[in-house]
Amino acid sequence: MFLSLNRRLGARSLLLAGAIGTALIAGPVAHADDVLGQAVGKDLQQAQSALASKSYDKAMAAVDAADAVKGKTDYESYTIAQMRAAVAAQSGNVDAATKAYDVLINSARTPKAAKGQMLMAQATMAYSAKKYAAAIPPTERYLKEHGPDPRMQTMLIQCYYLQGDWKGTAKAAQEQVDATIKAGKTPAENQLQMLATAYTNLKDADAKTHAYVLLAKYYSKPDYWAVLIHDLVANPNLAPPLVFYVERLRLATGVLKDPSDYQDMGERAVQMGLSQLALNLLNQGYANKSLGNGPSAAADAKFHAFVAQRAAADRAQLAQAAAAAPTAPTAGPALTTGYNLVLNGQADQGLALMKTGLGKNPRYPDLAQVEYGMAQMDAGQKAEAIKTFESVSSNGPAKDVAELWALLLSRPAAH
Repeated sequence: MFLSLNRRLGARSLLLAGAIGTALIAGPVAHADDVLGQAVGKDLQQAQSALASKSYDKAMAAVDAADAVKGKTDYESYTIAQMRAAVAAQSGNVDAATKAYDVLINSARTPKAAKGQMLMAQATMAYSAKKYAAAIPPTERYLKEHGPDPRMQTMLIQCYYLQGDWKGTAKAAQEQVDATIKAGKTPAENQLQMLATAYTNLKDADAKTHAYVLLAKYYSKPDYWAVLIHDLVANPNLAPPLVFYVERLRLATGVLKDPSDYQDMGERAVQMGLSQLALNLLNQGYANKSLGNGPSAAADAKFHAFVAQRAAADRAQLAQAAAAAPTAPTAGPALTTGYNLVLNGQADQGLALMKTGLGKNPRYPDLAQVEYGMAQMDAGQKAEAIKTFESVSSNGPAKDVAELWALLLSRPAAH
């Protein structure tokens, strides 16, 4: 009987696999004298029988009796630790399982792969029992000794997060996000979310913005864009053209939905001399059912008719304006007329005219550059628009708006 038990325990050890049960993994490194003595073997046989019948208290008492035997060999102590880990894991005794796993992990008898499984078991058991502080050391050791693992990386961040340790959360999440991006991979959305929450609680505005930039870049959802845009919209010093570009950003990211927002956006476009763009945006509102419904339907139609009439009048004067713009003393006519040419299907001529305007030392060069990028985008030249937006150099709201447009245009095609 003892020989049979020795073979079973010597060949494999019972370990917790994750948080939902047990699994069999490779046994310890064997030696010629690896034999259980009668006293230890008898107690462990009783422990195994009790464990099979889920009599966990009896099983642990038998393991303790085996451990109390004097003069145990190293192999006997190791086998006792295996059985203790199996009983503790199946009964949910996190503290006892952790101590038993420590013995096994630190033993030269345990293969490296098995040590990794044991560390994972330690961490998962503690996490499942909501002992987050206890789950951190084995998780960190696993990642250090066995390399990156998405489940363990996320669990480490969650251990800090669920304790409200925002510094620990930020550090763990930032390290893993940075490493993932450096490796050319996409960081996990939940890791980025926890990173953003940590920086929010730490009141680190710049770091929070960076986290939301990554969320918007890799997981382009309206909620993420809403957070990014909020600070810009709340800026009372934002120049009117930038307000318009931010409104278009809200539209492009699914944040802008109210009919009054469309009217405000259309009015701003008309005031900028871009009535055709105003009409295009209103048409988009009708297409997505934001306009033309409910109590505002009549007002929507009236404003749409006004903008359509204005666009037709401007279109009739476009050729004359294009001929006069290159010799104008200021940059405005070339920029506005060039943009209108783009909007009316003459992209190459329009962008060339805008380039002429950029060379006339615009009063607000950053605003002019952003406008040029918007025209490139509306001309379907996305890659060139991204370059233009990324080239806005001076710090300030114009750069912020340009960066967000570059981010939006650079986002992956689908998620």
